[in-house]
Amino acid sequence: MDMFSNVALGFQTALSAYNLFYCFIGVFLGTLLGVIPGIGVMAAISMLFPLTFYLEPTAALIMLAGLWYGTGYGGRTASILLNIPGTTTNAITCLDGYPMARQGRAGVALFMTTIASFIGGCFGIVLLMFLAPVIAGYALEFGPAEYFALMLLGLVAASSVSDGSAVKGLAMVVLGIMCGTIGMDLYTGTPRFTMGLIDLTDGLSLIALAMGLFGLSEVIMSVRRVKAGEVDINAAKFSAMKPTKDDVRRSWGPVARGSLLGSFFGTLPGTGPAIASFMSYAVEKRMADDPGRFGKGAIEGIMAPESADNAAEQTSFIPTLSLGIPGSPTMALMLGALMIHGINPGPTLVTEQPSLFWGLLMSFWIGNVMLLVLNVPMIGVWIRLLMVPYHLLYPAVLMFICVGTYLVSNSAFDVWLVVVFGIAGYVMRLFAWPAAPLLLGFVLGPLMEEHFRRAMLMSRGSFMTLIERPIAATILALTVVVLFWGFYSTWKYNRRMKKAALT
Repeated sequence: MDMFSNVALGFQTALSAYNLFYCFIGVFLGTLLGVIPGIGVMAAISMLFPLTFYLEPTAALIMLAGLWYGTGYGGRTASILLNIPGTTTNAITCLDGYPMARQGRAGVALFMTTIASFIGGCFGIVLLMFLAPVIAGYALEFGPAEYFALMLLGLVAASSVSDGSAVKGLAMVVLGIMCGTIGMDLYTGTPRFTMGLIDLTDGLSLIALAMGLFGLSEVIMSVRRVKAGEVDINAAKFSAMKPTKDDVRRSWGPVARGSLLGSFFGTLPGTGPAIASFMSYAVEKRMADDPGRFGKGAIEGIMAPESADNAAEQTSFIPTLSLGIPGSPTMALMLGALMIHGINPGPTLVTEQPSLFWGLLMSFWIGNVMLLVLNVPMIGVWIRLLMVPYHLLYPAVLMFICVGTYLVSNSAFDVWLVVVFGIAGYVMRLFAWPAAPLLLGFVLGPLMEEHFRRAMLMSRGSFMTLIERPIAATILALTVVVLFWGFYSTWKYNRRMKKAALT
């Protein structure tokens, strides 16, 4: 069958009333649960996964997929309005989204990120349709050495996520790596840095860390503010959501680069949307003429991560469906839904189940349009959250943080971890120590260690494997370039600031 016939078959499947209904259920519940801090896609899918036992395979996958990328749309709402990441993927959006909200531009931020999410998702779908076999082939070329080099590049780029001192940024990356090493060793099963606590054998919770550093610390910083939100009621009108010409001009490049980065990382098992959004933010800050704008409401700081996030969510289906390799726990649940219905994912899925494969792909177009239609009218409703008096708003926020964290792990210990990281985040704010590099180090550090040790096992301890493999060597060379570029841009920025101060 040619591409036109496949697309026609996919739309015929996806546009059936039965599949349309479950597509709407998926994206609607995904958006709703994404807004609630801490719930996340795993909790959302886990709650509805038993329902897939009684659905047709195509409808089950369409609904679960809608939940998957719907939470990405909803998660940015809490990040922008309350500085609380709705999902861990949206944590980076807090850095510039929340300052925009405090400047009375919450409507612009929500509207522009909705557009960025839609464009990124569409870009990912196009790649999924036309380049799935090619990209899947390249993904197979990535071994432990390549993944280690990729993670190292991410950690070097992490220093650019922070404002101010590069030393502070690197120190936070190291602290994040140290936090990521807590728990049971993957290869030997030996507990590391657990201090005898059984609750730490599985490591620190990423949800608890993100909620504490970004959410609870914001509540502590605002505890004395008992007046109403600092947003004019006119900000909730549709006219206030219109971006300026400068916003539009600054957005196209970040959206394009974010979509490309997100599509690339989505195809690689073990990376996915979270790393894609962090990396896209780091790239944009390094490419900016004035990096000092980031963290203070730069439109590029929300457009790039959100487009990368949604592009990665779509392209993550490439290794899952075409290779049968789940790149994340969420994709593992997708495979589980297929296997429950007796369908084996892998290279033969496209030929043996064309209506399922292409019906799922075409449902992504429909789901993204549904999300666009659902989210834009709701922006005014979400902005009104900022008009609630702080003494009423933040107790509710604390409740959502605690409930969301507990639902993910069913552990009261993680709720206490939120408190610990919230206090730590408050102290870090007082001394201007950036939280974003710590979070990125926490995510990438354990992955880098795992792939490095695996590469050493496969090469019998030879470090030459890192430069003998062409892809790994190329990525390491790029890492060196980024490192020197970072030193140069920091020196150039500091010199410009000194000149400005003298003037």
